[in-house]
Amino acid sequence: MKYFGTDGIRQKADQFTPDFLTNIIKGLIDYTGDNVKVLIGGDTRESTEWILADLETALETFGIEYGNVGVLPTPAINYCFTKMGFDIAIDVTASHNPYTDNGIKIFERGPHDTGIKLSEKGRQTIENALDNPQTYSAVSPSIRESLHEDAIDIYKDHLREHLKGIDFSNLHIGMDCANGATSTINKTVFEEFGAKVELINADDSYGTKINHNCGSTHLEQLQNLVKSNKLDYGIAFDGDGDRVLMIDENGEIVDGDQIIAILANYLHLDSIAVTVMANQGILNWTKNHKIKLEITPVGDSNVAAAMREKHIAIGGEQSGHIILPGEATGDGMLTALIVTKAIATTGKSLSKLASIITKYPQVNLTLDATPAQKSSLATSNVVKDILAQFREKVKSANGRLLVRPSGTENLIRITMWGDDKAKITTLAEELKTKLGEIL
Repeated sequence: MKYFGTDGIRQKADQFTPDFLTNIIKGLIDYTGDNVKVLIGGDTRESTEWILADLETALETFGIEYGNVGVLPTPAINYCFTKMGFDIAIDVTASHNPYTDNGIKIFERGPHDTGIKLSEKGRQTIENALDNPQTYSAVSPSIRESLHEDAIDIYKDHLREHLKGIDFSNLHIGMDCANGATSTINKTVFEEFGAKVELINADDSYGTKINHNCGSTHLEQLQNLVKSNKLDYGIAFDGDGDRVLMIDENGEIVDGDQIIAILANYLHLDSIAVTVMANQGILNWTKNHKIKLEITPVGDSNVAAAMREKHIAIGGEQSGHIILPGEATGDGMLTALIVTKAIATTGKSLSKLASIITKYPQVNLTLDATPAQKSSLATSNVVKDILAQFREKVKSANGRLLVRPSGTENLIRITMWGDDKAKITTLAEELKTKLGEIL
């Protein structure tokens, strides 16, 4: 698709002009009909504030009933919109991207009135509207009551349902909210159940701080906090709160693959879904423990679709998108709470829980690339030959190679696994140089 990537529409914030947003709403109405009710909200980047205002104008222009929850994590928006009587949720966020970017995620009602990401048909209908733009006479929105506090209450009740009878009073935790949407909820539920929480980067106002040297993409601050304060572990969210990474008591990163294994083991689940980005360690773990394994393309929507189709209870991505049993999409806050529940009830440290899988050395590199250059990965015979050569080379380290265009940024991502970190690091750097020269 031209506008939709692996996680909605994502681009530079100034590209979300009023006309562009109005045509998104026109495409949405073409898909749903004009009796649809729409809930909107988003993260803390400065552009989210005016994009939400322009969305209100667009919805008012077409006479669509809507509500606005303001700053709220993606999983909270997705959970709340059906409970609050809405048919569609529009989430304004660029997730882990810098504040200069923004994006649109759209959810619709799925099975059992859960929120799921907009169908391919819906995305294509919006793409058609964007490719055939029209000009409309804007109608200024009337003053409406904020639904922010109502949505927070509904979402917190949802989180509490998973923690009945649990005591976190022996736990001292660090938490990094990336100055993003989880800042509106942050440590409150953890403290309700007795935990002591050291909070950093929890500014929930609109601005430029989101993801800047903090959160799940920049774990150094949290690692230092855990080690210097001798905390039990740390929790790091991304900008919109649909993913989480953790830091164990030794300051080591616990990634999404390890979290999936921890929870599958704790909940006694016999199947998991992961993406092609998964570390070889979790693949070996599933084989050794006779866990059914489903491998999907990158993107939590692909994981969620496979889980629904194959009746798999848990799945996710190494980056920290974890889809829990009974949930339709990734939820960083809920995932962190369930891992905390596992620590509290088993009495085991996070490092001990994570040790059930042995991670293979892994190298992740990125290469700046235009959309045309990203497309050449699939079309250029020269590129295909280079990749084939390096897939053979990495076999000498008992490894594998994945090269793919990013679905959310103008990057090509190079990932290499193997049993020799020095060898795969050299090979990955060599491949990046060669691709850079060709492209």
